[in-house]
Formats: sequence, structure tokens, C-alpha cells
Amino acid sequence: MKIKIGGYPNRLMCNIHARHMNKKYEGLSYENQTHEDYVLEAIDDAVQSVYNVFNWIWFDRRTQKTKVHIDKWDTWSMDHTLAHIVLPMLVQLKRTKHGAPWVAVADVPKELRPTKKDINAYNKDGSTDDKFFKRWDYVLDEMIWAFEQKCRDHWEDDYYGPYIESEDKRELFGRFEWTDDEGRQKHQERMTNGFKLFGKYYENLWD
Repeated sequence: MKIKIGGYPNRLMCNIHARHMNKKYEGLSYENQTHEDYVLEAIDDAVQSVYNVFNWIWFDRRTQKTKVHIDKWDTWSMDHTLAHIVLPMLVQLKRTKHGAPWVAVADVPKELRPTKKDINAYNKDGSTDDKFFKRWDYVLDEMIWAFEQKCRDHWEDDYYGPYIESEDKRELFGRFEWTDDEGRQKHQERMTNGFKLFGKYYENLWD
């Protein structure tokens, strides 16, 4: 497999006024602009109008370049192949994200669930509670964990023990292999849930 995806096309943008205002007012509301501010804004608009000509001629006509080559062995174990791509992307997304979507109550533990008051406030005016972003972190962590396990070739080995002597002589050669079937099942269920969350919140995987 070979994948090459270029960056998103850029546009010429004049941010003279925006940089000036952010520096002057430090990101606060600037409703009472001075004459100097308005003059700078007019200059910014004039420069941007020139930039827009070049954007229309060249930059707006460019598209993101994507090239993907799939080898036949990439689909022999497609779930394992894709895990190696998805995992580092999820890790980077969690590190660089700037927002979070609404996470369903049933998808997080009780200690992270919002109250009815929190839900009503969110539906009314978009207000978020103090656990809003923690819920999204939890969902991302579960996705990451699931794909980490998929990248492991033999995670099931964690639940098999070595052969030990059996007191029951009816056992084959008086030895048996220790297994933790319940632990292995819970491990698999958590992985499956992580993949379900990945599908459910696929369209929310943005930075």
C-alpha cells in the first residue's frame, strides 16, 4: 500500500486588520473602533479584493491531490491493515483537536454523563457542562485503545497461561493449559465497542 495525500489548497488572505485588532484588543470585543482601525480595515479590504482576483485565477481552481495504491495483500487482513493507518491519526487528532461533538449519554460511564439540566441547557442555547469535553476524550481513548489492540498480532495470548501440572491424572499427560475465557471475552467486547464508536462518530473526526 502506498498513500500520498497532499495538503489542502491555500488562498491568499490579507489579515492586516485582524492581526492589528487582535494585538490591540488581545482577542476581546472591539466594538468601539478608532478612525485608525477603520482606515486599516479599508486598506485590508482593498488588498483582499486584489488577492481575490489571484484566488479566482489560480488558488480556487486547485484541489487536494490524493494518490492511493492498494496491493493485493492489503486486503488479506484489511481490518489489521487499516488499523495501522487509523491509530496514529486518532492519536494526533486527540492531541491537536480544537472542539468536541455532542456525545450520547449511553456511550460514556455514569460518572461522565450529563444531568437532565445539562442536556436541556445544551439543546436550548448550546451551553456545555464541565464534562462535555471529557466525554469526547473518553470516546477517543476507547477508539485508540481498540485500534492499538487490533495492531497487536496476538493480544489473545494475554489470556492463555503455560501448561501446569494437574492433580487429575485423567487429564492428558497430567497437564493442562490455563485460560481466562472471561477476561478474553471482556477484552474483545471492549474492542468491538471501540470500533462501534469509531463508526458512530466517524463524521465527527475533525480538528
